[in-house]
Amino acid sequence: MQLTNRSKQVSNKQMTFAERIYLPAIATGLGITIKHFFQKKVTLQYPDVKINLGPVFRGRHVLKRDDQGRERCTACGLCAVACPAEAISMVAAERQKGEETLYREEKYAAVYEINMLRCIFCGLCEEACPKQAIYLRHDEFVPVFTERDQVIWGKDLLAENMNNRYLRKAWTKEEAREQDIKGVEAQPRTQL
Repeated sequence: MQLTNRSKQVSNKQMTFAERIYLPAIATGLGITIKHFFQKKVTLQYPDVKINLGPVFRGRHVLKRDDQGRERCTACGLCAVACPAEAISMVAAERQKGEETLYREEKYAAVYEINMLRCIFCGLCEEACPKQAIYLRHDEFVPVFTERDQVIWGKDLLAENMNNRYLRKAWTKEEAREQDIKGVEAQPRTQL
């Protein structure tokens, strides 16, 4: 009775003298090694040479601001609910008179924290946000932690620097491929 059609017949034939001394296999392995000596090196000198991570890489988190510098986040909590690792926590507050230049909506996140040890960089927070307030940068790694107090990122580390705005040229692999095929330098797009 045959249980699967993927089974293979095993032969018990005797090995030849050349196969028993393994010299042909060793010579083949040395040939491959010598061939690699003369090929172009693929190692990058990382701190000096930056690697292109591609449009779908998920790196450092950023809380976006609008064009006037106001925070987009309305503390709705959808990103925290969507996070499978439960890495996001926030405390909502209401905007006071005179704070219209700081926050877009009447409600904002007074405290917004991400535990970077729990975060799995899945991007579900990015997809769940109705105001497109949180993004995972495609061009920047999360820095290495050396102290225990560096793993909880608050708004001070997450808020976007207005002098170094985060703009993406492509949001999907397909868009990036189209731009590469056309050979045209695409204009950076932002989400409104």
